[in-house]
Amino acid sequence: MRSRLLALTSIACWLFAPGSYAVEDSPVDNAAGTTSSESGQAMTSGVVKKVDKGAGKVTIRHGPIENLGMPKMTMVFRVKDPAMLDRLKEGDKILFVAEKVDGAFTVMSFEAAK
Repeated sequence: MRSRLLALTSIACWLFAPGSYAVEDSPVDNAAGTTSSESGQAMTSGVVKKVDKGAGKVTIRHGPIENLGMPKMTMVFRVKDPAMLDRLKEGDKILFVAEKVDGAFTVMSFEAAK
């Protein structure tokens, strides 16, 4: 009984520990997942998974987005300007700034990751 309780406690600690949610690791994450842009805004590292020009959206696997209080995950973003999608393709490693605009998570700017 005691060993069963210890095993369940260990599993619970692993499941509910910060950062233990099931998301893919980003190969471009730095220690904090962010860097600063020339404008001083925090930029988040990410990898483009899909570009949907028809919908004006891009799917990005990204590091933590501090200004949105978001952990690393893969999610769909709108873009500030649909022309931005012409400069993105699947597999691109980028640094980007995202904000919540009219209730939608939106990529405001991006640049190629170095």
